[in-house]
Amino acid sequence: MDDNRHGLSARKAVLQELGYSITVSSDPIDAAAIIASTAFDLIITDYKLPHMSGVDLIAKIREMHPATPVILISGFVDTLGLTEENTGSDAVIQKSANEVHQLVRAVARLLRRKTPRKPAASVTRAPAAKAKSKGVS
Repeated sequence: MDDNRHGLSARKAVLQELGYSITVSSDPIDAAAIIASTAFDLIITDYKLPHMSGVDLIAKIREMHPATPVILISGFVDTLGLTEENTGSDAVIQKSANEVHQLVRAVARLLRRKTPRKPAASVTRAPAAKAKSKGVS
């Protein structure tokens, strides 16, 4: 098992342990076909993939499902200057010792963000009680 497959298995195991349902594809062409026919709450991709880059896959995802959050993981974040802006992703994570912790936080944040919130104007508050002031002698 190469490092990429081992990393994929480890990430999958951690996210499943946290209760997430995971679909895995190690080929971006197959992944694009799966994504075209299935709605996902969030997609995680590596930068280095066979046949195309993770950025190319993200572009395909954005064409099919523009609102689906996408996390890009790469060992080349600093070297290539990968950012959310130039990759089209919602989060970019550097492969490192802290990667799993950062991934778990990013997944939770992006899934929480996707949950619709009521606009502030629709929140009703109970009328504030009027306090009587007493003079101090």
